[in-house]
Amino acid sequence: MSGYFIDAGARILLEAGPTVLTALKRAGVPAPDIDLVLISHPHGDHFGGLPFLLLEYMWEKPRRTILTIAGPRNLEARTWRLFRTMYPGSDISRIARWIRFEVIEPGDSRRIGPARVTAIRTPHMTRDKSLAFRIEVGGHTIAFSGDSGWTEELVPLCAGADLFLCECTYFESSQLGFHLNYPLLASMRERLAVKRLVLTHLGREVLDRAAEVRFEMAEDGMRIDL
Repeated sequence: MSGYFIDAGARILLEAGPTVLTALKRAGVPAPDIDLVLISHPHGDHFGGLPFLLLEYMWEKPRRTILTIAGPRNLEARTWRLFRTMYPGSDISRIARWIRFEVIEPGDSRRIGPARVTAIRTPHMTRDKSLAFRIEVGGHTIAFSGDSGWTEELVPLCAGADLFLCECTYFESSQLGFHLNYPLLASMRERLAVKRLVLTHLGREVLDRAAEVRFEMAEDGMRIDL
């Protein structure tokens, strides 16, 4: 399940998988401290934790400032539909006035809340749009592939970034165009001109052959200092 907390003066939650609230509490991060949530695409392992976060704001840790949740078109409608499905009959007016959804389109490069966010479309979804991000905040630049097959647009997106969080779902299944695989990333590493590359969204194939992987791999609770 995807979820990354960026603390660089501003506090940004990048993705909100179903277990993200538990992970935040385990890390000692109060939910109201989040300034911005960025969602790459509306698959459950990337946005399915938003209802739990909203419920936390309704009943446990009320917000006192507006929270911006930004992502692809239709994220707002799908989030509220998921919330109502999970908690039918809930009065969302208790929290809706504290939440502002903002649409990010591929090609956007603008300030959203505390960060400058640049987005490209990734080859992962067809009917809906999936995004990769370049996030500039607190003097640092973090690139994030989201879920993606290979696209040449990843090269300029992450160029010069302090950190590139790059998905690597497969080791051998190179014929699949909607996720990245290790042999492809290894062949492209020199073109990905980033200071630090960390593989995320690791699938079984990669974990089973971890001894063969030459790149740094993310793990639950991992802390990265830039």
